Amino acid sequence: MARKYIPRDISWLSFNGRVLQEAADETVPLPSRLKFLGIFSNNLDEFFRVRVAGLKRALAVDEKEAKDIFFEKPQLILDEIHDIVISQQKKFNDVWEDVQKEMAKQQVYIKTSEDLNEEQKKFIHQYYQDEIESNVIPLLLNDENPMPYLRDKSLYLGVAMIKKDWQYETKFAIIEIPSSQLGRFTILPSSKNQVHVILLEDIIKFNLPYIFSYFEFDEFKAHAFKITKDAEFDLDNDINTNFAEKIAKAVKSRRKGKPTRFVFDKEMDEKLLEFLIKKLNISKKDSIIPGQKIHNFKHFMDFPNVFKKYHQPKERTSFTHPQFTNQQRITDVIIKKNVLLSFPYHSFRPVIDLLREAAMDPDVKTIQITAYRLASNSKIGNALVNAARNGKDVTVMLELRARFDEEHNLEWKERFEMEGIRVLIGIPNKKIHAKLCVIKKRVNNKTIQYGFVSTGNINEKTAKIYGDYCLMTSNRAIMADINKVFNALKRPKLDLPQTLKMGTGLLVCPTDMRNTILSYLDTEIVEAKAGRNAHIIIKVNSLSDKILIKKIYDAAEAGVKIEMIVRSIYCAVNQKTFQEPIHAISIVDEYLEHARVMYFYNAGKEHVYISSADWMTRNLDHRVEAAVRISDKKLKAELIDMLKIQLQGNVKTRILDNVLSNNYVKNGKQHYRSQIELYKYLKSKT
Repeated sequence: MARKYIPRDISWLSFNGRVLQEAADETVPLPSRLKFLGIFSNNLDEFFRVRVAGLKRALAVDEKEAKDIFFEKPQLILDEIHDIVISQQKKFNDVWEDVQKEMAKQQVYIKTSEDLNEEQKKFIHQYYQDEIESNVIPLLLNDENPMPYLRDKSLYLGVAMIKKDWQYETKFAIIEIPSSQLGRFTILPSSKNQVHVILLEDIIKFNLPYIFSYFEFDEFKAHAFKITKDAEFDLDNDINTNFAEKIAKAVKSRRKGKPTRFVFDKEMDEKLLEFLIKKLNISKKDSIIPGQKIHNFKHFMDFPNVFKKYHQPKERTSFTHPQFTNQQRITDVIIKKNVLLSFPYHSFRPVIDLLREAAMDPDVKTIQITAYRLASNSKIGNALVNAARNGKDVTVMLELRARFDEEHNLEWKERFEMEGIRVLIGIPNKKIHAKLCVIKKRVNNKTIQYGFVSTGNINEKTAKIYGDYCLMTSNRAIMADINKVFNALKRPKLDLPQTLKMGTGLLVCPTDMRNTILSYLDTEIVEAKAGRNAHIIIKVNSLSDKILIKKIYDAAEAGVKIEMIVRSIYCAVNQKTFQEPIHAISIVDEYLEHARVMYFYNAGKEHVYISSADWMTRNLDHRVEAAVRISDKKLKAELIDMLKIQLQGNVKTRILDNVLSNNYVKNGKQHYRSQIELYKYLKSKT
């Protein structure tokens, strides 16, 4: 039976398959291929931690309701996930073998504990004693004692120890690999022409006779394993509040953090493997996945820089936006005109300079800004601190629930508050994901306001690799609506629909963005039915909201031309009833496609928005998001041009079809790599 919707989790695995395609692509530079393998592995860990855990929890509630939420029965999805993951793991192993061959061509080798020369053996024995030993805690296992607590995200070495003349059975132990403290890679002594790298677990493995010398074992068998645990299902995972509460209630008797996946070296001692599965209380319903020697491949994103120098092409270098060339003050430019920055092609520097100027400008009185993910030593954060020290009234909306950055943001919260900055922490049950800034200054008894609306984080590090847009402006309507957002955030206990009532400057979630999008789609449907031109282009990271997908289906049946650029999750399926099939593509390349753009032909009026929100239930209903319409004719035309460039791509561009084939676009035309062409397009404007 043909699907009406692709389950979100199946579609996401297809996206991770596209990441794996990049790792397999021999035209990709070797360091980047390693990074793509690391990204694939890290993505999969998080997928099991959250999505698979949620599906397993959903098995405990009403099947009909669960099917409505997940598009299909959770058990069917889990079965399909298992088959896809096994298949992808096999491909991953093949790609890793190929990457190692390419590394060997550059004389870079990963050594194991079994293939070291005498000099290297002496080195890692001394290195273990000097650097590693204090961080290693061996834990002996037996049937009588409970299993020690194993941490999610950690890598473990399972050890089977044998005495030849011992009448008793094999002894077992586990050792947590302290990679977070020491890093995963060590460069070994080697010949001048070669680079030998050893993994931390192999150093520990080599030193097992020393670690367990008290017991005088004759033989050691050591193999890596890891577990992925249930990370709790929350509103960030695209489900409604009531359903989340039902899941929590249905499983509250279960132990928190139950394993959802057990991955192990397929060469592991059979008795140890059986013992671990038993002690961890892992059933056949859980994902038990035999793998290769190396796990926690995410660390390979930080593999040592030991390869031949990679010469970055000029199309991979940022340049200053032409409006800011030979200009001393960013502020003076954007008070007079709108500027659209396109990262990472344009430099992020103007955003930093804008805040630095505000920090020193005696006329500036207040700065208000949202911060979702700040860089580790953030120039943005430092500029805000300087502003506060210079007597400015600074307010920062700091999202403490930004996944993976919770601890980092708490550190910034403490620092900001010590400097006298007012830190807002959001609204109950709503993440603040909008990217906004408003600066106010008083000149000749007149208030001047300016700032920006962005599709991506205010983060100078990610701006080098994330494709995003940032509108820098002093438009009064936009500034007025940004102020309304901050007023709502300052009064989180008041009624959100009232405090987030926008004017003409912004669309916001969770109040008016969804309904406005639906209204635009209805207009296109009316136009198509009347035989007139009707066209939409949507660029998002993910499309999974059923209400919007149904409306897109209505538009396709009416004959609206629909073009979509979706990086990851895409749950729509072309139906036989569509007059105009949806044309959907995904671009996975060196830069992460992160911008969200909406284009509506709108009876020839052509409305274009940039937005922080994906077309997902979590964004539209459970977050505070913002979209801004690009009214400047020149900037609107520029955005439309850039959408068309991406739609023309036939390199690194895949068709999003009904069977998730991940086939590359093949149109018989000359190679057209959209990220390179975007650089050329924007550079030509200088």
